Parts: sequence; C-alpha cells; structure tokens
Amino acid sequence: MFTGIITDIGTVRSAEQRGDLRLTIACGYDLATVDLGASIACSGVCLTVVDKGPDWFAVDVSAETVSRTAAGLWREDARLNLERALRLGDELGGHLVTGHVDGVGTVVGTCPDGASLKIGVAAPAELGPYIAAKGSITLDGVSLTVNEVRDADDGTTHFAVNIIPHTAGHSTLGELATGRQLNIEIDILARYLKRMADARK
Repeated sequence: MFTGIITDIGTVRSAEQRGDLRLTIACGYDLATVDLGASIACSGVCLTVVDKGPDWFAVDVSAETVSRTAAGLWREDARLNLERALRLGDELGGHLVTGHVDGVGTVVGTCPDGASLKIGVAAPAELGPYIAAKGSITLDGVSLTVNEVRDADDGTTHFAVNIIPHTAGHSTLGELATGRQLNIEIDILARYLKRMADARK
C-alpha cells in the first residue's frame, strides 16, 4: 500500500527488453534500506525491486503493465514519481493507494489558478462513476483532490484538480501539458462502494 505522497523523482537510466521490460531507475533513496523484493510505486504503478546499486534500482515491467499504463513512462530518460511502500505506523498524508492503475487519462488543458496550476483531465467513461467532486484520486502516483467533474459529450468524464507549487516542485506534475497521458487510480473506497451499489440492483 501507498499514500500518494511522492518522496523522490527517479530517472530511467536504461530500458531493456528481455521478455519483460527491465528498467534501471536512478534515485536519491538510500538503497541500503531497500530490500530486493520490496515494492516501489513508479508514477503510480507498484513495481518490485529486482536488483539495485548505490544510487539505482531495477524493476521488471510486464507487457500487460505497459499496455495498461500511460505512454512515454517506460523509456530512457523518463522521469518517474517514486514512493516507497507504506509501513505500519507511517503517517497517512494522502489517501490509501494500491499502486494498481485503473485507467489512462489525458490532459485536456492547464491554466494558472492563483499560485496553483489547474489541470483538466479526460478519463475513460467506465471510470466516471468512481470520480466525485472533493473525492480523492491518484494521478501518476500523486494523491489529489477532485475539484469538479462532469460527463463530456464524447462519453469521457472530465475532471479538474489543482497542483499547488509544492506538489509541482516535488513531482512530475509540474511538467504537465495538454495531450499528456496520466495513470489514474480511483479511490479504493469508491471502488468498493460502486461494487456494493451494483450488487443491490
């Protein structure tokens, strides 16, 4: 489990296809404290550490994961939002995040909003029932609050979030531009509530 609070930004040093895609990711973590087999969320995707060095770790990304996540993340020089797995007793600063991507959204617009950056995102229609104003959502691993949501004429669901300066400076979300794809994980509580509501029909 994770919280959606980013603790480092990693850079993909190499991406090598060897059955699965092997990524070597440079980071600022003290890798002596990271065990092989540990989970690290990489832009919202829970991946397993399979090798490591003094300032890097390696993960294997399956073809299934590549096909279900945002384009452009799993390439050399890509910057990834990193979060180590939550430990019992850690502060839950964001919300409960599993690291399992529910869908891919697309940035449809950005604009300044005070000192923050307002981001509009189009999500697949099937995720629409799980997205609510003032509810939690995870974009590329970052825990955010939905400010507004509406169903668009093209069948997608559009929602907006605000990226405060701290979040922009400590994650890759400050680099967002129109057309960029994002990994979306809906709130786990919304997932279960929707399932329960459907079961009553």
